[in-house]
Amino acid sequence: MIYIHVPFCKSFCTYCDFYSEIPGAGMFESYTDQVCAEIRRRAAEMDDELKTLYFGGGTPSVLPLSHLTRILLTLEECGHGGPYTEFTLEANPEDIVEKGLHYAESLRQLGVNRLSMGVQSFDDTLLRWMNRRHSAEGAREAFRLVRRAGFENVSIDLIFGLSNLSDKVWEDTIDQALALGPEHVSCYQLTVEGDNILAMQLENGEYEEASEELCRHQYDVLCRKMAAAGFHHYEISNFARPGFEAIHNGGYWARRPYVGLGPSAHSFSGRGRSWNSAVLEGYVQTGESLSVEDEKVETLMLALRTAKGIDGEFLMACCREEDVHRLVGEGALCQVGRHYRIPEDHFFVSDEIIRELV
Repeated sequence: MIYIHVPFCKSFCTYCDFYSEIPGAGMFESYTDQVCAEIRRRAAEMDDELKTLYFGGGTPSVLPLSHLTRILLTLEECGHGGPYTEFTLEANPEDIVEKGLHYAESLRQLGVNRLSMGVQSFDDTLLRWMNRRHSAEGAREAFRLVRRAGFENVSIDLIFGLSNLSDKVWEDTIDQALALGPEHVSCYQLTVEGDNILAMQLENGEYEEASEELCRHQYDVLCRKMAAAGFHHYEISNFARPGFEAIHNGGYWARRPYVGLGPSAHSFSGRGRSWNSAVLEGYVQTGESLSVEDEKVETLMLALRTAKGIDGEFLMACCREEDVHRLVGEGALCQVGRHYRIPEDHFFVSDEIIRELV
């Protein structure tokens, strides 16, 4: 599993707290030089057991094809080239539309077989408030283009948990996403973190956070509509048509080792975590080891985010048996074969359930 962080955006979204830079002269060249050098330096750490590659950001679709190609050739040179079981690239709709069909076809030719498209909303008023550069029609056009280019595995990202998101707009957004026919939908609850624009608006009284009750309501609407459309709710924030569950992200939840490349990218060795500093020039890697107890808690926490859940023997070994039975009695846990899982109607409060267990 390999993750490559592309820390470039043409503008910053209202809510975003990820590390990114607006690209200037020479930045793409410098970034690509450093990532290629890091690949050569860390090639021995890469494990091809799952054979996935994920370009995240930032906005990977901002990166010119020539630089993407250089990175892929370097991976190949170091023995970690394609074809990949799953090769995902995050893309913003406006980049697809501006660069056109040839760009989308070129991504396919380079081996990308899964696109994750950051749509977020199909309401133009909300898109402007989020400082997104695309319109609702732009998102639809981008989806049509990637289909014409031959992509058969497309994921759409949406956001909920906004105080200025009405029921009508939210239901219409889900309906429009489903009407496009994606194979996968990721829906994330808005959180106010860091020193982004939204945090400033909150501090200045220009924005009011959505209540927990409103967020729960919007999540319930989402779950109902996705189930009616035949999607498998396989992780708290992720829905897929059967057979299109994200392989790479599934590796994270199963705690498979992965190598993260590029500024601010994180890596996991199985016994410890490391991360690159969030600077474009001369980023360095630091890390920490995990205790046995840390590993147990992390395994439990990640597994209970999924529909599969956690092995019963592991759960009983890590937690008090009376707590497990109590939560089962309350309907907050259920047993399916050898596994225990959080039922979908309790996914929204999964953090509280996990805290009670650990």
